[in-house]
Amino acid sequence: MPIPVFPQLPSRVLRLLPLAPLSLSLTAYAKSVAKHHPGLFRRLGEHANARFLLDPTDLPFAILLEPRQGSPKVTVTRKSGGEDAKIAGPMAALLGLVHGAYDGDALFFSRDLVVQGDTAAALALRNAVDDAELDMTQELSNLPRPLAQPLKQLAALAERRTGVCLSRPEESMAW
Repeated sequence: MPIPVFPQLPSRVLRLLPLAPLSLSLTAYAKSVAKHHPGLFRRLGEHANARFLLDPTDLPFAILLEPRQGSPKVTVTRKSGGEDAKIAGPMAALLGLVHGAYDGDALFFSRDLVVQGDTAAALALRNAVDDAELDMTQELSNLPRPLAQPLKQLAALAERRTGVCLSRPEESMAW
């Protein structure tokens, strides 16, 4: 099954968006996840202060995740540098990893996913995320009420329309 790729035209439009509001929103979201899954960051162990660059290769930006021992900060950036580990691949593959829809080893060996830098830190992040069994759409329920339901509906619609895994599948589709 091919991994969905973000269309080029909308990707070009995203180049025009300011990154600061997205960074603030993703940091608030990451802090909510940390609050409800404290073991996620404890499981990073010695890599709890590592800087992870998640690089969706089909989008015009990257996401710098700094776990900061459970008080995460997310910075959306147009350039890399200063990260301890970089994980690059299509956005659908990165989200599929979070939800257990794709097997990280299979993505790595098929070269759909590229890991650079501190591979031990990247592996610690992968193991922590796998262990937490996150469902990013379900995590929206933890946001303030006026935002939670519309965002969950939007995520469900986007998942149906694009084929991108935005929630944990009922049955594993790992390949």
